[in-house]
Parts: sequence; C-alpha cells; structure tokens
Amino acid sequence: MIFTIIVIIIVKIIKQICIILGICWISMLIEFILPFAFSASIIGMLLVLGALLTKVLRVSQIEDVADFLLQNMAFLFVPAGVSIMNYGDILRENAWQIFLICFVTTVLVFGVTSIAMRITMKLM
Repeated sequence: MIFTIIVIIIVKIIKQICIILGICWISMLIEFILPFAFSASIIGMLLVLGALLTKVLRVSQIEDVADFLLQNMAFLFVPAGVSIMNYGDILRENAWQIFLICFVTTVLVFGVTSIAMRITMKLM
C-alpha cells in the first residue's frame, strides 16, 4: 500500500516536471523562431499565464513542482550571481550608469505600483 502511494506521488511529480519542462522547451523554440530578441523565460511565463487563463492548464497540474521551485528560488540565482564576478571590470567602468538605471527604474516601479494600487482601491 505504501509503495503504491509513493509511486503515485513520484509519477505526479514527474508529470508536473514534464509539463514545466515542456513549456520551457516550447518557449525556447518560439525564442529561436522570433525575428527579434525576446527572452525564452518571459515567453514561458506568458505561455503558462495563457494556459492558466484559458484553463488548458490547471494550477493543480503544476502546483507541487512550482511551489518547490518558488521555495528554492534563491538557489536558482546563485549561478547568475557568481557569473557577475567575471565582469567586475565592466561593472566598475559603468558603475554610475548602472546606478542611474537602478535608481530610475526603482522610482518608476514605485510610481507605477502606487498608481496601480490607487486604481485597484477605487475599483474595490
């Protein structure tokens, strides 16, 4: 009985991983086909959103693996953070431009969030 339950859980997780990897693969194909630069990860998120909104995909079909990935998201940023160390000289040369971009975009995000919250509060 326990063995059957374990097998069912493992099959469920493998199915969820296959769905997520399939969406990633499709988004990489779309990125390759597009005549302009567009990130496959953003395409994948849009595909998941579209599938969820059209009910082609239900949250329960990817929930366990998605929760695991979200809980361990910090580990997924380690390779990107380490690779930044390879470009220290470029970062030093362009430090003020990077700081300016970070400052301006932070102010823009705060402003847009504030406007969105006001609109949401009025609608509610």
